[in-house]
Amino acid sequence: MSRFLFLDATTREPGHTGNSETLARHAAASLPAAAEQRWLKLAELDLPPFVDLRHTAGSYPPPTGDLKTLLDATLAATDLVFVSPVYWFSVPSPLKTYLDHWSAWLRVPGVDFKAAMAGKRLWVIATSGSREKAQPMFDSYRLCAEFLAMEFRPPLWGKGGAPGAVLADTEALAAAQSFFAA
Repeated sequence: MSRFLFLDATTREPGHTGNSETLARHAAASLPAAAEQRWLKLAELDLPPFVDLRHTAGSYPPPTGDLKTLLDATLAATDLVFVSPVYWFSVPSPLKTYLDHWSAWLRVPGVDFKAAMAGKRLWVIATSGSREKAQPMFDSYRLCAEFLAMEFRPPLWGKGGAPGAVLADTEALAAAQSFFAA
């Protein structure tokens, strides 16, 4: 059974649905009924800043609180979906914090994070003003997937801007209908 973890990286104020989430929800609607879906808004989780202990302590304690919830959800998923608007040609800060914690999870005793991530699929659903300007972010995600031997799927991109702008991008909405079937 497929278990999809949707990680929404928007920083829009609560109560406002961003274009990336709108596009992701259109894509998720086409998943089979048997596919499990879990949605987490990263900005609503209490994620501490990442502190690099690799060259001092060498290992990390097991995560607690929301960070443990996020690690457990990540390990349980067969498919990770980064719902990621493009901010300044790059990764939104909540998702960057999540990715930085991967460095810690690689070094938590008893969590073989790299082996656990191998073979999972990484999907990206993003919106921005220009597909070309989203490419550096997509490349960053692809490199993360390659490092952990994950399968990186071609991203779904839509034209963003003010909330609801993606609804005018008929090409992106059509691609969303079959995005997870590819």
